Amino acid sequence: MTNGATADIADQWTGVGLRFPLRPAVVTGGLEYLGGMELIRASIATILDTQPGERIMVPSFGCGLLRYLMEPNTLSTRTSMEQDIISSLSLWEPRVRLVNVAVTPGEDPSLVWIEISYVRLADLRPDNLVYPFYLK
Repeated sequence: MTNGATADIADQWTGVGLRFPLRPAVVTGGLEYLGGMELIRASIATILDTQPGERIMVPSFGCGLLRYLMEPNTLSTRTSMEQDIISSLSLWEPRVRLVNVAVTPGEDPSLVWIEISYVRLADLRPDNLVYPFYLK
């Protein structure tokens, strides 16, 4: 089995999902879909962007980062954010194993960088996501 075949199998295991926000696919005229690592990155971003209670059918879904708005950019705040991110991603994104989550201060005093390193379980392929978050 070649590496390409392994990646194809892993992408099938990862699944396919609608791109959010919804938009039409130029070629088919249907809706645009995501798959593979792109789907996982989009899923992680959705988890980070969603507040618990926002989804009516799954009220516990999400990370709840908005509760950190207007908080000081301190080690304590960043550590709490890391813990919340680890908990929510461990619960809501079963296709990956987290390697590291770091929340570091940005150049702007109100900016933090959320750096998430993970491995896709289907083929142990590493990936990472850097997500900016403004506290103010």
